[in-house]
Amino acid sequence: MKQISGLRFDALAGYARQPATKHMFQEVAWFSHFDERVLGVLVKHWEDGDFAGAVFGRDRKGRYRAVELTVPFQENATLARIDLRRAMERVSGQPDESYFQGDEKGKPLDFFAPQAPDKEQNPSFRMLLNDEGHAAAKGIIKPLMHWFEDPDGNFVEQFQSSGFDARIWELYLYAAFVEMGYAFDRTKPMPDFTCEGINGIFCVEAVTVNPTVIDGAIQPPPQINTPDDILQYQREYMPIKFGSPLTSKLKKRYWEKPHVAGKPLIFAIQDFSAPGSLLDSRAGLPIYLYGIDYDWTHDNDGQLVITPREVKTHRWGSKEIPSGFFNLPDSEHISGVLFSNSGTISKFNRMGVLAGFGLENVTLLRHGSAVNHDPNATEPLPFIHRVDPTVYTESWSEGLELYHNPNSLHPLDPALLPNIAHYHLLEDGLLQGITPKWHPLVSHTQVLVGVKEL
Repeated sequence: MKQISGLRFDALAGYARQPATKHMFQEVAWFSHFDERVLGVLVKHWEDGDFAGAVFGRDRKGRYRAVELTVPFQENATLARIDLRRAMERVSGQPDESYFQGDEKGKPLDFFAPQAPDKEQNPSFRMLLNDEGHAAAKGIIKPLMHWFEDPDGNFVEQFQSSGFDARIWELYLYAAFVEMGYAFDRTKPMPDFTCEGINGIFCVEAVTVNPTVIDGAIQPPPQINTPDDILQYQREYMPIKFGSPLTSKLKKRYWEKPHVAGKPLIFAIQDFSAPGSLLDSRAGLPIYLYGIDYDWTHDNDGQLVITPREVKTHRWGSKEIPSGFFNLPDSEHISGVLFSNSGTISKFNRMGVLAGFGLENVTLLRHGSAVNHDPNATEPLPFIHRVDPTVYTESWSEGLELYHNPNSLHPLDPALLPNIAHYHLLEDGLLQGITPKWHPLVSHTQVLVGVKEL
């Protein structure tokens, strides 16, 4: 029996955890045996203070699920650990069929078995499939894929071809919501997630900002060469890009579906409009959502003074749209818009390294900027980190931001999405942000192959 990290266990078997489990038991230690044929977790009952272990094996769909609980509970962890070791050794020698649960439906998904023809495969998918620099991302996606339900029936084909960005965003959201303690009802295709947790239920529809296509050809993004170019990109171009998919989703009227009616509904959006666009697009989203931009200055005492300014429209070239998504008709049915600029392959690669799926000859360097909690600061804090499990930490939810709709009929309690940034529009027009102590705003991950020392 070999002890493993909690991150490793979560990557392999965390998707089996039910929402109430963490409220009943504290997980003390995690183990594997016989080359991860079986896994084990040592738990402590919160109320009684006694200990037990659970053994996990792969079911018919390849998902690690509990197959045995050690009984009776023990008064101390040492005795419970001995019981768990004996159970893991015994269960590891049983045939595969003994791990099957009898409730598995359908065939297991395999994201990497070719479905799309080679000429139609997305370059990012080919990189994930073949590049050793992204072996960690592939490694952490493999156990996840066994848990992912595909109500539309086309997830794998789209993951391998033109829909890769949208599908990797869905996988990221799935992992983040599981980390927060949610289970899912994926039996209905729309919206994408019905998240069920110990404290409540809410629904999520995943949205992506895609490249502009005219007559079948992808149009290049605008050139950004000067500070004024960046401002125009963030204030005009990106609000239009965000607005198109958000208003399209609004027209779907998900709130009228019986399983959604009366529940908080959020749109979760990420920008894939151009390579590298995530580095500059974030600032355009709140401007569009609230129809407000901000001017700032420092007074004579060095205190930051922020002045709201109403924005009525956004214009780029010949296209013009109204600003203020949360002021549109029917938008009151939307509780908020969830955003991240890190739900990408790089996120899976970093999390994969932390969970032990990385290769020894691959090094990841993450550099970017994070929230500066100085109330008078106007610039974020730069950072550069080596993704090393001995010194570096990260969570799936890190970097997520929820912009709450001030007009929502069904507001979402911020406690339902812990450890992320929450933004609320105040009556004076200012945007109040409650962010974690460490909250990256934007980052880039450099993959170095064959470099062991830096």
